[in-house]
Amino acid sequence: MNPAEIKEALIEIIKPYLPEDVSIDSLTEESDLINDLKINSAHIVDIVLDIEDKFDVMIEDDVIGDMVKVGDAARIIADKTSD
Repeated sequence: MNPAEIKEALIEIIKPYLPEDVSIDSLTEESDLINDLKINSAHIVDIVLDIEDKFDVMIEDDVIGDMVKVGDAARIIADKTSD
């Protein structure tokens, strides 16, 4: 998958976890998952599980802490899918 396809798939994964007062249109690569998008930590775990299923990758616990922004998550997916 190219970076644009990864980002598009990632947005689809994140969308159901956004609170009602956060628009998907406000999502950028610089969006902080917790502070900007207001996704709680329990949903971060759900998003990671969804990413693992969608991209058939394993994201280690220590890597989850590196997924602060949407762009971070996209880069981690790109790294994992290129192996």
